[in-house]
Amino acid sequence: MSQVIQLLQSKDYRAKLDQCIHCGLCLQACPTYDVFGTEMDSPRGRIALMRAVSEGRIAEEQIDGAFTTHITRCLACRACETACPSGVQYGALLEPARELVEHHRHVSPAERVLRWVGLHQLMPYRQRLKLLASALWLYQKSGLQALVRRMNILPAHLRAMEAIMPPLTPRYVDYSTPAPAAGERRGRVAFVIGCIQEAFLAPVNQATRRVLRRNGFEIVTPMAQTCCGAAHAHVGELDAARALARRNIDAFLAEDVTAIIVNAGGCGLALKEYPHLLKDDPIYAERAQRFAALVRDVNEFLAENLHHPPRGEVRVRATYVDSCHLRHGQRVSRQPRELLRAVPGLELVELRQPDRCCGSAGVYNIAQPDIADQVLDAKMKDVASTGATLVVTTNTGCHLQLVAGVRKAGLNARVAHVVEVLDESYRAER
Repeated sequence: MSQVIQLLQSKDYRAKLDQCIHCGLCLQACPTYDVFGTEMDSPRGRIALMRAVSEGRIAEEQIDGAFTTHITRCLACRACETACPSGVQYGALLEPARELVEHHRHVSPAERVLRWVGLHQLMPYRQRLKLLASALWLYQKSGLQALVRRMNILPAHLRAMEAIMPPLTPRYVDYSTPAPAAGERRGRVAFVIGCIQEAFLAPVNQATRRVLRRNGFEIVTPMAQTCCGAAHAHVGELDAARALARRNIDAFLAEDVTAIIVNAGGCGLALKEYPHLLKDDPIYAERAQRFAALVRDVNEFLAENLHHPPRGEVRVRATYVDSCHLRHGQRVSRQPRELLRAVPGLELVELRQPDRCCGSAGVYNIAQPDIADQVLDAKMKDVASTGATLVVTTNTGCHLQLVAGVRKAGLNARVAHVVEVLDESYRAER
């Protein structure tokens, strides 16, 4: 019997399963239940599958069947946790279930190579990602991208990856030296620049740094930091995620700071959950607790530390698209809206279903592109109904997914991060 099976049969795991009272309030919150309309593609249904493994009714040799199908369809958006009246820790239940799937699922050679390249040869290495982004910038500027899209010649997973590529501007800044506060110094913080975020959405990182400095914070950026490990955990590669977590803990705890700032909702949740990821590590369990206590999403941090309110007008009709991991995982939803409403001239229009996923979900839009597209189409209809010409978000994957969604839906809108909107307001001041 595998260690993961033993975990699913443990007393602690069964206690978490028993929190579910089968009320069904999670069903309407679940994007895949909305797509398929089947019980097994709802949180309650997936918990029933997990319970069947825990009780031995699904044997280990049967894992690569219905269990794998329905567990891998889950976006892990955690909307069910917000909807649940019983406090079911669905994320903690899903994590070992995904690891079990990873150990038993048949993976094609092509997918295996793609995952090895993406998760192990690119994401932990920012410089490699930047070189890739530079090459893709040439791909865009040469007209080859337009030709490839018109001919529709890429296989499904590569087509999904190509579709979420934003317009690239591979201009990077040197983070190796601290950035001083602008004006009165109010504190010293460390900045998580991420991997995909820095390579493909570098302007967001640069705007984040300018906004923090404008509000009186000196910023240090530990250069030994690496990928947060969220993507690895999403696909069940927990050992790889733990190795990355240890590297980040060592890098950031070496700095004397009052907060560790992250501008991506999914990455921030992964960082805040390092204590859970490393709870059985005799060396890093306590260090993970100290690290997580310092991690703050940039929106929650600025909402409390906006010492220089934005005064420049940004006349635009905007809508805010929540990052699921920020809203449901970190429970940060009020603060981004407060920051946007503080911008003079900006009209903020709420979505009808702000708690619904956009379909990005880590690497879900690449691994499950057909389902992700259906989830995205529903989100873009909601966005279109607002009449917004600015779509604001707070997460790397959501940002990339929404860029693809805006193009696919033919909307006259641009996508930006909350900090980019604040930065625009600051630059408009006279």
